[in-house]
Amino acid sequence: MTKELRIQGLQKRFGGLTALNGIDIVVPPRSVLGVIGMNGSGKTTMLNCIGGLYRADAGSIKLDGRELVGLAPERVALLGVGRTFQVPRVFPRLTLLDNLEVPQIPLGRSADEVADQTEHWLREVELFDLRHNYGEELSGGQQKLLELARIMVTRPHLILLDEPFAGVNPRLAQLLITVIRKIPAEHDCSVVLVSHDLTSIYQLSDHIVVMNEGAILSQGDADHVRRDPAVVEAYLGA
Repeated sequence: MTKELRIQGLQKRFGGLTALNGIDIVVPPRSVLGVIGMNGSGKTTMLNCIGGLYRADAGSIKLDGRELVGLAPERVALLGVGRTFQVPRVFPRLTLLDNLEVPQIPLGRSADEVADQTEHWLREVELFDLRHNYGEELSGGQQKLLELARIMVTRPHLILLDEPFAGVNPRLAQLLITVIRKIPAEHDCSVVLVSHDLTSIYQLSDHIVVMNEGAILSQGDADHVRRDPAVVEAYLGA
């Protein structure tokens, strides 16, 4: 069952720099939240706080009422939160089959269930024919598809996607869009999508948050965000 993500008063500082300054966000079940903003606006820092890589200095991050702040990344993952990165972090010297089998080890699944999930997701991302190749043999775009498949085999409640379209050729980017679009309804999972690719954000997002200097500048649907004078000024100048 998909779980609501609720972020309240989230703050993160690095010395004298305030990277997040009181972020409030709600991600409803089976929805896609698009997050945009200039470099340094706090997008990836927010994902790192949700995923446990950074510990927030103040505020709360709750998944279905369970507090995530203070939990180690592996504990957050076991609670159903998956994460991809700007630079893919696949297992380079493992085959694609092994890349997808490894995250299922802690879940106590039968060998047949592991094999079924692995085959299903390799086919979803059109990498099944390369299943015996090593992760390092894939292109950057294929590695991003593999990384997405690797988190989806765990049947997460929430996935955090950090710039999944960066450096990906148009054909693979469209495949990524197709796969991500199906995730909320077909796999009972919510998505937080951070991207500079506004076309994909507008296509995929139910709700969009615009971040600027660690705070929320604007939020709403695609039409509202596109027309918001504060957003236009932040991106294009006064």
